[in-house]
Amino acid sequence: MRRLVFVIILALAGWQGYQHYRGGTAKPVALPESSTPPVRAAVSSPVSQYKCDGRIYCSQMTSCEEATYFLRNCPGVKMDGNNDGVPCEQQWCRP
Repeated sequence: MRRLVFVIILALAGWQGYQHYRGGTAKPVALPESSTPPVRAAVSSPVSQYKCDGRIYCSQMTSCEEATYFLRNCPGVKMDGNNDGVPCEQQWCRP
C-alpha cells in the first residue's frame, strides 16, 4: 500500500513537472525587428538550378551564370584557359 502511494505521488510530481516544462517552452518569443539578424545573399547557393552533369566546355553552356556555376562546383571543367577565375570570356562572360 505504501509503495502504491509512493508511485502515485511520484507520477503526479512527474506529471506536474512535465506540464510546467511543456508550458514554459511552448510560448513563442517575439524578437524586436532591430535584433533580427540580416539575411545575406550567398554567392553560390546550395540549391541551384544547375547541377554537374558532365559538361566541361564553354560551347556546352547557355549563360555566364551557368558557366560560373560549373567552374566553381564541378570537377574537370575546361572553361578558364587563363586561370583568372572567369569562365568562357570569349563566349559568355565578356569583361
